[in-house]
Amino acid sequence: MNASLLAQSAYSSASDTIRTPKSAEYDVFAKVTAALRRAATMPDRAKAIDDNRRLWTALATDVAGDGNKLPQQLRARIFYLYEFVSQHSQKMLRSKDDLSALVDINTAIMAGLRQKADPQ
Repeated sequence: MNASLLAQSAYSSASDTIRTPKSAEYDVFAKVTAALRRAATMPDRAKAIDDNRRLWTALATDVAGDGNKLPQQLRARIFYLYEFVSQHSQKMLRSKDDLSALVDINTAIMAGLRQKADPQ
């Protein structure tokens, strides 16, 4: 393999891993949401709920910070969703009800991230 082919293969693999912040957020939500959908057993369920709660805690911490550039009204809505997710997660850890409310919220956030990431 010559030098130009080596350089091309090195840079092409690096460019494949570069993501925008919105696409990275989407990917994290997609991973956590998929785990919520699959969670059938209690250990898997508890881990999926905890991972989702941790994601929402990080999101709430970010939108509550002074440096966040999102509009104040959107920040407040996201923080309200965090509070709901946190409370609902506690209920879901104590019950065997389905996790559809948590999945629905995450799916709505993913749709918003996808819409913002793909301007038309």
